[in-house]
Parts: sequence; C-alpha cells; structure tokens
Amino acid sequence: MTREHYIPFNKEFLLEQQIAAFAEDKQKVDDFKKLFDIIEHYYHYEAFNLNKNLKQNYALFDPDLSQKEREAFVGKSDFSVFKETLITVLKHGNYRQVDQETLDKSFKNSDLIGLNLSIDFNAFRDYELYVRGHHKAKEKVKKYIFWTKEIEIEYYDRVMIYLNYNEADYLSEKRVKLGKMPIDPGTIALKIFKRVPQNDVETIFPNAVPRMSLKDKLLLWVPGLFGGISLLSAKVIPALINMYGAYETGETIDLLNSKTSLNQGLIALGILSAYCFRQYNNFVNKKIRYSKMLSDSLYFKNLGNNSGAFYSLLNSSEEEVLKETILAYTFLYKGNNPLTSEELDHQIELWFKTKFNTELDFDVKDALLKLKNIGLGIETNGKWEVIPLDKALIQIDELWDGVFDYNKG
Repeated sequence: MTREHYIPFNKEFLLEQQIAAFAEDKQKVDDFKKLFDIIEHYYHYEAFNLNKNLKQNYALFDPDLSQKEREAFVGKSDFSVFKETLITVLKHGNYRQVDQETLDKSFKNSDLIGLNLSIDFNAFRDYELYVRGHHKAKEKVKKYIFWTKEIEIEYYDRVMIYLNYNEADYLSEKRVKLGKMPIDPGTIALKIFKRVPQNDVETIFPNAVPRMSLKDKLLLWVPGLFGGISLLSAKVIPALINMYGAYETGETIDLLNSKTSLNQGLIALGILSAYCFRQYNNFVNKKIRYSKMLSDSLYFKNLGNNSGAFYSLLNSSEEEVLKETILAYTFLYKGNNPLTSEELDHQIELWFKTKFNTELDFDVKDALLKLKNIGLGIETNGKWEVIPLDKALIQIDELWDGVFDYNKG
C-alpha cells in the first residue's frame, strides 16, 4: 500500500515524545503543554462550527429523519456546501478516497468469504469510499472439509462509505428494489466501519446479495447433469425397461442381474446426489460466513451512521490537526536554523522511521499552513521558523480570547 498522511499515534504520546528533550526544564515542559492545550481547544471550537455546518446542510438528506422533518429543511440545506464541508473534514482527518480501479479490483476478489456478491449500483446516484490507516494480519481460511490455510489479509483501519441514493422515479424505472432496507430514495447514507478487509469492502454495502460463482455453478450442475443422465441411461432406465418388458410378455428374466444393475444405478445416483448436496451446502456455508461477517460489521465494527458519523469524523479531524501542529512546531522550535518545507518533511518522516519503524507521508504543507493561520509559523524566502514559546503562549491566548469577543462595536 502507498504511504498515508495518517499518523498512527495519539496526540498525548507525540507531545510527550517531543518535550522529552526539555525534561530538566519543568517550566518549559509546562509551557509546551499549556500551549497545545489551548490550541486543542481552539481546534475543538473550529470542529464545533464544522459540525453545525454539516448537520444544517445534511438534514434534508438525512435518512434518519422523517419525510416531514426533512421537508422543513427545504431551502435551508445545501448539498454542495454539505459535500464540500464533508470533504474538508475527511481531508483534515487524513482520510483518502479509494479510486474506482482499486474498488473494482476489490469487488472481484475475496479473501475471507470466498463468495461473489452482487450489488445493484443503479440504487445510487453516486457512491464513494474513504479510508484511513491499514495493517496486515494472519487469518485462517477454510479451503476444503478438513483443510484450512493461513493467509495474510490487508485491512483498512477505518472506512467511511458515502451512498447517495437515486430518486424514487429513477429507482422505479431501473426496477431497483431496496427491499427491507430502512432508506428513503433521494437520501444520503453515511457509515463508518473499523477493520474492513481490503478485498471484502463490498460487504459493507447494504444491498450486497450473495451469488453463486461460475466455479460453484460448474461444480454443482456439470457433474449432476451429465452424471445423472449417464447413470440413468446406462443403468437404471435399461434395467427398468427390461423388467417391465418381461412383466408384460411373461418372459423369464434374470431377476438377480436386473436387480443388481438397478441397485447399482440407484446407489450411484445416491452418491451423485450426495455430492451435489455437498457442493450446494458449501455455498450455503459461505452465505452463513457472509452473514456472520455482516453481523460483525453492523454490531462490532460500525462506528457511526449518518449524522452520528460526524462526531467520529470530527474527532479524528481534531486529533490529526493537533498532531500535525505539535510535530511541525516542536521540530521547528528545536531546530537551530529555519527549514524549508522539504527539510522539515524529511526530518519528521525520518524520525518516525528510525524511532518507531513507521513509514508515513507527513502532510507538511497542511501542517505549516495551520501554524501560519494561528500565528505561530513564519515563512521567509521559502524557509520556516516559529515564534518563541513565551510569545507563542501570548499569541494563542489572544487568538482564543478573540473567539468569544462579542463586544465589538
């Protein structure tokens, strides 16, 4: 997988790691903690405003609201503003969109369930998947009756699925059946999951229906059809014809041989039927495993739905923004000279690789822009530096005080 902007360590840990160099200077350590505590509160206030924006402009499309409740937001909710804000929050949270080529590849492959899933994409005006973080894990997969194989599975740590449903007229025209799904046409569903297998992302689509693969169909029907016809024509039917013909004419037949031939044919048919039943049962077992995976996803892996997903996304956004600010400020503060964005980027990424054996693509441009916006970062001739810690405390305190200045004339 490609390197991600996502930083897989919590903000408290990163701050402790950065201020460890000043452990002997208790005042400086306290000042650093105070600085980033105020910055965190400022980012939380920004997230609060983003949340208000999202809820206001999503309400018209929220499937959790009744039709009457949604109608109250006609002219108040703006789809383009909602989508733009959602993308901003996802970007701040270091989510990345999965491109269509990767999705198509995932739809064709299956690591865990070994089952083809059919999804009627006519149900959606558009759909998008956003992911953050990844890891690999060993899993045992059943291959045959008594044989399991251990394989390495790639997982997405977080997945947000965005489903924009088509209007009722279009669904009717395309004969799309939503079935028992509690979703209204024209609404937008949002869901966040954790630990989703990369090659089984289709399992989080609400309208994914299990289908027999070509291999399953061939293993079921080819032996059953040709084997059954062959046995019936070679053994069973001739034996029955001979016995019936002898009965009609009164001729003496070799009853023992006829019964033996008939029994052999029926036994062979029984064995063939058992084989076909086993093949079908394999498919049923795969459906059961799929149902188990689906129930796990809904019960254990689901982190938020629709407007409730905003809180998870905004929390991630706050965390990532603060972590980037901590790293950018402290690395520039501890540096002897101003740094270019490329030099800062290299230092931070190298620190993660050498200290934690973690490769990531630090979003240095976004981090420096945040420092500049809150008045802590200064760029001069392409090189960056930060204001001293004592002045930074004054600056961020003034910024925070200005948030609630309601007495401006």
